[in-house]
Amino acid sequence: MSCNIVIVDDHLLIAKAISSVIEQFKSYSVLYEVENGKELIDKFKLKKNIPDIVLLDISMPVMDGFETATWLKQYHPVVKVVVLTMQGDDASLVKMIKAGAISYLNKNVHPAELQKALNAVNEKGFYYPDWATSRILHALANNEDEYLVKLTEREIEFLRYSCTEMTYSEIGKKMFCSGRTIESYRDSLFEKLNVKTRTALALYAVKIGLHKL
Repeated sequence: MSCNIVIVDDHLLIAKAISSVIEQFKSYSVLYEVENGKELIDKFKLKKNIPDIVLLDISMPVMDGFETATWLKQYHPVVKVVVLTMQGDDASLVKMIKAGAISYLNKNVHPAELQKALNAVNEKGFYYPDWATSRILHALANNEDEYLVKLTEREIEFLRYSCTEMTYSEIGKKMFCSGRTIESYRDSLFEKLNVKTRTALALYAVKIGLHKL
């Protein structure tokens, strides 16, 4: 089954080039390209225009990537947001992830890594290249106390595994426990951290330095 993608980028030639690359990937197709978040919202008025993934730039006129990601998180949380931008600064990276982005890529990314990222987003729920993960940790390293929550040893272990590309089933095997137990760890962390997605769990783990096994 094909995964539908929409590209939001104010540079039409770049958007078309990205579209051409993605169309070469097996099981992916591009529905359309728009130049900013406002145009995306207009398109979303028709159900047939709502994709599985939004490939989102940050710097755009009218409605930028931050505003667009925030709107999608509020009104279409099921739609996966993958950032593809030239902005590699720490502030933009952290802000976009907090706005709901589940992957952050630079526009000079190799097509093979773009495909890898899309596959991971579909299969695992998120994808961050090593440079992005290390920058998030560096940016938030001095603010750890703000994020500290009392967790059990098993919850911490589960949190570490959540930062990998393992499925929940694979994590259960590593922790020698059932799927139901894994779900209980996940739900407990969701409640304690006031989050709703695995991506948010991974972000928290990065914030407090628990992302390495």
